Amino acid sequence: MTRIATFNVNGVNGRLPVLLKWLSESSCDVVCLQELKTSDEKFPVEAIRHAGYGAIWHGQKSYNGVAILARGRDPVERRRGLPGDPDDTHSRYLEAEIDNLIVGCVYLPNGNPAPGPKFDYKLRWFERLIMYSRSLLSERAVLCGDYNTVPTEMDAVVPARWLGDAVFFPESRKAYAHMLSRGWVDAIRRIHPGKGIYTYWNFSYRGGYDRSSGLRMDHLLVSPSLADAIRDAGVDVETRGWEKPSDHAPAWIDIG
Repeated sequence: MTRIATFNVNGVNGRLPVLLKWLSESSCDVVCLQELKTSDEKFPVEAIRHAGYGAIWHGQKSYNGVAILARGRDPVERRRGLPGDPDDTHSRYLEAEIDNLIVGCVYLPNGNPAPGPKFDYKLRWFERLIMYSRSLLSERAVLCGDYNTVPTEMDAVVPARWLGDAVFFPESRKAYAHMLSRGWVDAIRRIHPGKGIYTYWNFSYRGGYDRSSGLRMDHLLVSPSLADAIRDAGVDVETRGWEKPSDHAPAWIDIG
Protein backbone atom coordinates (compact mmCIF):
# COMPACT_ATOMS: atom_id res chain seq x y z
CA MET A 1 0.00 0.00 0.00
CA THR A 2 1.25 3.47 -0.90
CA ARG A 3 -0.05 6.54 0.92
CA ILE A 4 0.14 9.79 -1.05
CA ALA A 5 -0.67 13.11 0.61
CA THR A 6 -0.96 16.76 -0.28
CA PHE A 7 -0.45 19.57 2.24
CA ASN A 8 -0.50 23.35 1.73
CA VAL A 9 1.84 24.24 4.59
CA ASN A 10 1.40 28.05 4.28
CA GLY A 11 5.10 28.69 4.88
CA VAL A 12 7.36 25.66 5.20
CA ASN A 13 9.83 27.24 7.60
CA GLY A 14 7.26 28.93 9.83
CA ARG A 15 5.19 25.72 10.00
CA LEU A 16 8.14 23.32 10.14
CA PRO A 17 7.25 21.94 13.62
CA VAL A 18 3.73 21.13 12.36
CA LEU A 19 5.09 19.48 9.20
CA LEU A 20 7.67 17.39 11.05
CA LYS A 21 5.18 16.25 13.70
CA TRP A 22 2.69 15.26 11.01
CA LEU A 23 5.35 13.43 8.97
CA SER A 24 6.36 11.43 12.06
CA GLU A 25 2.75 10.43 12.79
CA SER A 26 1.36 9.88 9.30
CA SER A 27 3.91 7.52 7.72
CA CYS A 28 3.08 8.83 4.26
CA ASP A 29 5.13 7.44 1.40
CA VAL A 30 4.80 10.46 -0.91
CA VAL A 31 3.99 14.03 0.15
CA CYS A 32 3.33 17.06 -2.05
CA LEU A 33 3.73 20.44 -0.34
CA GLN A 34 2.46 23.80 -1.56
CA GLU A 35 2.93 27.44 -0.62
CA LEU A 36 6.47 26.99 0.65
CA LYS A 37 7.01 30.77 0.73
CA THR A 38 10.77 30.36 0.68
CA SER A 39 13.67 30.59 -1.74
CA ASP A 40 15.35 27.40 -2.91
CA GLU A 41 18.39 27.91 -0.69
CA LYS A 42 16.28 28.29 2.47
CA PHE A 43 14.20 25.16 1.99
CA PRO A 44 14.65 23.01 5.17
CA VAL A 45 16.03 20.00 3.36
CA GLU A 46 18.19 18.76 6.26
CA ALA A 47 15.27 18.67 8.71
CA ILE A 48 13.17 16.83 6.16
CA ARG A 49 15.96 14.34 5.44
CA HIS A 50 16.34 13.78 9.19
CA ALA A 51 12.62 12.93 9.23
CA GLY A 52 13.34 10.19 6.70
CA TYR A 53 12.34 11.84 3.43
CA GLY A 54 14.17 12.69 0.25
CA ALA A 55 12.95 15.86 -1.43
CA ILE A 56 12.92 18.03 -4.51
CA TRP A 57 11.57 21.57 -4.42
CA HIS A 58 10.84 24.61 -6.56
CA GLY A 59 10.91 27.63 -4.28
CA GLN A 60 10.07 31.31 -4.60
CA LYS A 61 10.87 33.95 -2.00
CA SER A 62 7.80 34.90 0.09
CA TYR A 63 5.27 33.39 -2.34
CA ASN A 64 4.13 30.13 -3.92
CA GLY A 65 6.59 27.23 -3.99
CA VAL A 66 6.06 23.46 -4.30
CA ALA A 67 7.94 20.37 -3.12
CA ILE A 68 7.70 16.59 -3.43
CA LEU A 69 8.90 14.32 -0.61
CA ALA A 70 9.42 10.55 -0.73
CA ARG A 71 9.98 8.39 2.33
CA GLY A 72 13.30 6.60 2.29
CA ARG A 73 14.31 7.63 -1.23
CA ASP A 74 14.89 10.59 -3.50
CA PRO A 75 12.22 11.64 -6.00
CA VAL A 76 13.55 11.84 -9.56
CA GLU A 77 12.60 15.21 -11.01
CA ARG A 78 10.87 15.16 -14.40
CA ARG A 79 9.61 18.73 -14.82
CA ARG A 80 9.37 22.07 -13.05
CA GLY A 81 6.84 24.57 -14.31
CA LEU A 82 4.11 24.08 -16.91
CA PRO A 83 4.64 24.64 -20.63
CA GLY A 84 2.68 27.27 -22.50
CA ASP A 85 3.85 30.56 -20.97
CA PRO A 86 7.62 31.23 -20.90
CA ASP A 87 7.01 34.52 -19.07
CA ASP A 88 5.33 32.83 -16.08
CA THR A 89 7.86 32.93 -13.23
CA HIS A 90 5.62 31.58 -10.47
CA SER A 91 6.76 28.36 -8.76
CA ARG A 92 3.54 26.36 -9.00
CA TYR A 93 4.23 22.99 -10.61
CA LEU A 94 6.75 20.25 -9.93
CA GLU A 95 6.79 16.68 -11.22
CA ALA A 96 8.72 13.62 -10.15
CA GLU A 97 8.98 9.89 -10.73
CA ILE A 98 8.94 7.78 -7.58
CA ASP A 99 9.37 4.08 -8.27
CA ASN A 100 6.84 3.47 -11.06
CA LEU A 101 4.58 6.39 -10.18
CA ILE A 102 4.51 9.89 -11.68
CA VAL A 103 3.60 12.57 -9.15
CA GLY A 104 2.71 16.14 -10.07
CA CYS A 105 2.53 18.75 -7.31
CA VAL A 106 0.09 21.55 -8.13
CA TYR A 107 -0.41 24.99 -6.59
CA LEU A 108 -3.08 26.63 -8.69
CA PRO A 109 -3.46 30.44 -8.48
CA ASN A 110 -6.07 31.68 -6.03
CA GLY A 111 -7.50 34.21 -8.49
CA ASN A 112 -8.77 36.86 -6.08
CA PRO A 113 -9.88 39.56 -6.44
CA ALA A 114 -12.26 38.29 -9.07
CA PRO A 115 -13.11 39.22 -11.72
CA GLY A 116 -9.82 40.82 -12.69
CA PRO A 117 -6.28 40.12 -13.95
CA LYS A 118 -5.49 37.62 -11.18
CA PHE A 119 -8.58 35.60 -12.02
CA ASP A 120 -7.73 35.70 -15.71
CA TYR A 121 -4.26 34.35 -14.85
CA LYS A 122 -5.84 31.58 -12.79
CA LEU A 123 -8.01 30.43 -15.69
CA ARG A 124 -5.08 30.56 -18.14
CA TRP A 125 -2.94 28.55 -15.73
CA PHE A 126 -5.71 26.01 -15.24
CA GLU A 127 -6.05 25.61 -19.00
CA ARG A 128 -2.28 25.04 -19.30
CA LEU A 129 -2.54 22.34 -16.63
CA ILE A 130 -5.44 20.65 -18.44
CA MET A 131 -3.57 20.71 -21.74
CA TYR A 132 -0.33 19.40 -20.28
CA SER A 133 -2.02 16.74 -18.15
CA ARG A 134 -3.27 14.97 -21.28
CA SER A 135 0.26 13.62 -21.70
CA LEU A 136 0.03 11.90 -18.29
CA LEU A 137 -3.37 10.24 -18.65
CA SER A 138 -1.88 7.03 -20.03
CA GLU A 139 0.66 6.83 -17.18
CA ARG A 140 0.35 5.75 -13.54
CA ALA A 141 0.04 9.33 -12.41
CA VAL A 142 -1.27 11.43 -9.54
CA LEU A 143 -1.75 15.21 -9.78
CA CYS A 144 -2.24 16.50 -6.28
CA GLY A 145 -2.17 19.85 -4.55
CA ASP A 146 -4.05 22.99 -3.72
CA TYR A 147 -6.28 23.61 -6.74
CA ASN A 148 -7.86 26.69 -5.13
CA THR A 149 -11.14 25.39 -6.53
CA VAL A 150 -14.22 24.17 -4.66
CA PRO A 151 -15.79 21.76 -7.16
CA THR A 152 -19.39 21.58 -5.89
CA GLU A 153 -21.64 22.94 -3.17
CA MET A 154 -21.05 19.72 -1.24
CA ASP A 155 -17.42 20.85 -0.86
CA ALA A 156 -18.30 23.88 1.29
CA VAL A 157 -19.89 23.92 4.74
CA VAL A 158 -21.74 27.13 3.87
CA PRO A 159 -21.63 27.58 0.06
CA ALA A 160 -23.32 31.00 0.14
CA ARG A 161 -20.33 32.46 2.00
CA TRP A 162 -18.11 31.89 -1.03
CA LEU A 163 -20.21 33.05 -3.96
CA GLY A 164 -18.00 36.12 -4.47
CA ASP A 165 -14.72 34.22 -4.12
CA ALA A 166 -12.63 33.02 -7.06
CA VAL A 167 -12.36 29.52 -5.57
CA PHE A 168 -16.13 29.12 -6.00
CA PHE A 169 -16.65 31.00 -9.26
CA PRO A 170 -18.44 29.01 -11.99
CA GLU A 171 -15.45 29.36 -14.32
CA SER A 172 -13.13 27.72 -11.76
CA ARG A 173 -15.55 24.87 -11.17
CA LYS A 174 -16.06 24.41 -14.90
CA ALA A 175 -12.31 24.09 -15.45
CA TYR A 176 -12.08 21.46 -12.70
CA ALA A 177 -15.00 19.56 -14.23
CA HIS A 178 -13.27 19.79 -17.62
CA MET A 179 -10.21 18.10 -16.15
CA LEU A 180 -12.33 15.26 -14.79
CA SER A 181 -14.10 14.91 -18.13
CA ARG A 182 -10.71 14.25 -19.72
CA GLY A 183 -10.35 11.14 -17.55
CA TRP A 184 -8.80 12.29 -14.27
CA VAL A 185 -10.46 10.76 -11.21
CA ASP A 186 -11.13 12.72 -8.01
CA ALA A 187 -9.80 10.10 -5.57
CA ILE A 188 -11.42 11.48 -2.42
CA ARG A 189 -14.82 11.61 -4.11
CA ARG A 190 -14.25 8.06 -5.38
CA ILE A 191 -14.10 6.89 -1.76
CA HIS A 192 -16.53 9.41 -0.23
CA PRO A 193 -19.07 10.17 -3.00
CA GLY A 194 -21.70 11.90 -0.87
CA LYS A 195 -19.89 13.15 2.22
CA GLY A 196 -18.86 16.69 3.15
CA ILE A 197 -15.04 16.55 3.22
CA TYR A 198 -13.03 19.70 3.94
CA THR A 199 -9.31 20.56 3.75
CA TYR A 200 -9.29 24.30 4.52
CA TRP A 201 -10.72 26.55 7.24
CA ASN A 202 -10.32 30.27 7.90
CA PHE A 203 -8.19 31.42 10.79
CA SER A 204 -10.29 32.67 13.71
CA TYR A 205 -9.49 35.92 15.51
CA ARG A 206 -10.41 34.16 18.77
CA GLY A 207 -7.86 31.43 18.18
CA GLY A 208 -8.48 28.00 16.72
CA TYR A 209 -10.41 28.01 13.47
CA ASP A 210 -13.83 28.72 12.08
CA ARG A 211 -15.39 25.31 11.38
CA SER A 212 -18.25 26.89 9.45
CA SER A 213 -15.76 28.12 6.82
CA GLY A 214 -14.71 24.62 5.73
CA LEU A 215 -13.87 24.05 2.07
CA ARG A 216 -12.46 21.18 0.02
CA MET A 217 -9.97 22.64 -2.43
CA ASP A 218 -6.96 20.34 -1.96
CA HIS A 219 -7.39 17.46 -4.39
CA LEU A 220 -5.69 14.24 -5.47
CA LEU A 221 -6.51 13.37 -9.07
CA VAL A 222 -5.41 10.00 -10.40
CA SER A 223 -5.09 8.74 -13.96
CA PRO A 224 -7.57 6.07 -15.14
CA SER A 225 -5.14 3.18 -14.64
CA LEU A 226 -4.98 3.96 -10.90
CA ALA A 227 -8.69 4.52 -10.29
CA ASP A 228 -9.44 0.94 -9.26
CA ALA A 229 -6.36 0.86 -7.02
CA ILE A 230 -7.67 3.53 -4.63
CA ARG A 231 -8.27 1.80 -1.30
CA ASP A 232 -8.93 4.69 1.09
CA ALA A 233 -8.86 8.47 1.34
CA GLY A 234 -9.16 11.07 4.06
CA VAL A 235 -8.06 14.34 5.64
CA ASP A 236 -5.94 14.67 8.79
CA VAL A 237 -8.25 17.31 10.23
CA GLU A 238 -6.62 17.21 13.67
CA THR A 239 -3.57 19.09 12.37
CA ARG A 240 -5.74 22.17 11.92
CA GLY A 241 -6.06 22.40 15.70
CA TRP A 242 -2.35 22.13 16.44
CA GLU A 243 -0.26 25.07 17.63
CA LYS A 244 0.54 27.56 14.84
CA PRO A 245 -1.06 25.43 12.11
CA SER A 246 -1.54 26.01 8.43
CA ASP A 247 -5.03 27.00 7.34
CA HIS A 248 -5.08 23.75 5.34
CA ALA A 249 -5.01 20.16 6.57
CA PRO A 250 -3.28 17.29 4.74
CA ALA A 251 -5.43 15.20 2.42
CA TRP A 252 -4.32 11.67 1.51
CA ILE A 253 -5.15 8.55 -0.47
CA ASP A 254 -4.04 4.94 -0.20
CA ILE A 255 -3.24 3.11 -3.44
CA GLY A 256 -2.93 -0.65 -3.40
